Amino acid sequence: MNTSPITTWEGAEAYFTFADSPTILILLVLAAAAVCVGGIVSMIKHESYAYKKLNGK
Repeated sequence: MNTSPITTWEGAEAYFTFADSPTILILLVLAAAAVCVGGIVSMIKHESYAYKKLNGK
């Protein structure tokens, strides 16, 4: 089953979104880092609360 419309790689081009804009790339990396850190902080807060609740504090 060969359903690919590509028959040859000659003349193939690639499009990289935001590749020529370091500002956008930095903003995207910072946003991803903020989401990761936010998730970790939220997890730590929840686990601390749950641990205190289990131990009657």
